[in-house]
Order: sequence, then structure tokens, then C-alpha cells
Amino acid sequence: MAGHSKWKNIQGRKNAQDAKRGKIFQKIAREIYVAAKNGADPELNPALRQALDKARSANVPNENVKRAIKRATDAGAGENYDEVSYEGYGPNGVAVLVYALTNNRNRTGGSVRTAFTHNGGTLGERGSVAFQFERKGYLAVEREGLEVDEDTMMLAVLEAGAEELITSDEVFEIYSDPADFQSVREVLEADYELAQAELAMIPNVTIELPAESVEQFEKMIDALEDDDDVTDVIHNADY
Repeated sequence: MAGHSKWKNIQGRKNAQDAKRGKIFQKIAREIYVAAKNGADPELNPALRQALDKARSANVPNENVKRAIKRATDAGAGENYDEVSYEGYGPNGVAVLVYALTNNRNRTGGSVRTAFTHNGGTLGERGSVAFQFERKGYLAVEREGLEVDEDTMMLAVLEAGAEELITSDEVFEIYSDPADFQSVREVLEADYELAQAELAMIPNVTIELPAESVEQFEKMIDALEDDDDVTDVIHNADY
């Protein structure tokens, strides 16, 4: 994981996601709905808190968030979704993890398989690529307007109980053990504004994607992200 920048991937997908903002709002609202089924208090429901963080990062309107929570907590409210995941390979052997919330596994599985096979990839068996990723707490602090040097931030990160700091011109990226994520977050957000805070799958190694494969790979990622059921797509490509 050392040296890996998740921020680069976040920023790399931002423009494409901006063009699909309405669909992203719907997907996050579904995540909030599913999480809130287990309790509407984010302090007692980590899954809900993470979904709400995701909503804030994507600028989901508060009314959409409130509506999703209300639907989940109303007596007799409705739809049931299963959390499912898929693993596969993109062009040049890039490892890809896909997470979805679905009320029809056959529909979602077929759609995901098509996105892989029509864009130079292959859908694998469970466990075929997951071992190439590690679940970590991930936090990001943007450096613009922040008068804090790397040494000062490193001290803050270590005192908070995090494991690693990666510094670039744009951002401080902090990684923690998942069990420590909440406490690290609470310490850091007391002094810094967090641009990103989530539990995420981080690749142990990355694969450099040659220029001639980038367009095909991005088509595959776009096809996966365009699926209404898909909530997250993670890969280990470096390009």
C-alpha cells in the first residue's frame, strides 16, 4: 500500500461523475435507505454514518437524505436489497472489485458480466482478486489554504493512531486500521476539514496501464458505474 494514492483515482473520476450526478444521488440514497433499516442514528450505526459521509462528499441535497431515512424507518416500508460483490479482471490484468445493492441478483450479475466481457475484461470467481486489496480507513485533507507542513501533519496522524501518511502537492492522505478508523477520524476532524473519510478497499500493488488500454478500461468502468445497482467500483490500475 505504501505510496498508493487513492486521491488520484478519486479526482480522476470526478469529471465523469459530475456528468452523472442525478444517478449518483439515487445510488447514495439507496445506500442510506439500506443502512438506515438498521437504525436512524448515525452515532450508533456506522454503515449509516459512512453513507451520510458519502452523501456529503457528493453534495447530495439534505432533502434527499431525509427522504431516504424516512422511507427506511417508516413502519412497513418496502424494498429489500441484497449487498453483492463481483471480482474480475480488466485489460492488462487489472484487478477490479464491484459492489452493488440489488433486488434482482440475476439482473445485476448479467449486467456486470456484460460490462466486463464487452470491454476487454473477464468476470472471475469469488476470491479471484480480492486478495490483492486490503480494507483500510482512508482520510484525506486537501492542502490548498492549509498552513501545515508534512512534519506537523505526520505528528498529528501518529498521535491520532493512524498507520500511514502519503503527501502530495494537493492532499494529505491518511490510512488507518479499520478498527481505529472512527477514533482517528474524530481526532483529526477536530483540527482539520476532511475532504474524504471512509472505509475502503486499498490495493496492495498497482498495475501500470499502458496508454493504448486506457480508453477501453475507462469504457468498462463507465459501463459498471452506469449500472443502477452498482454502488462502488475499485481497481488497482495506475494510469
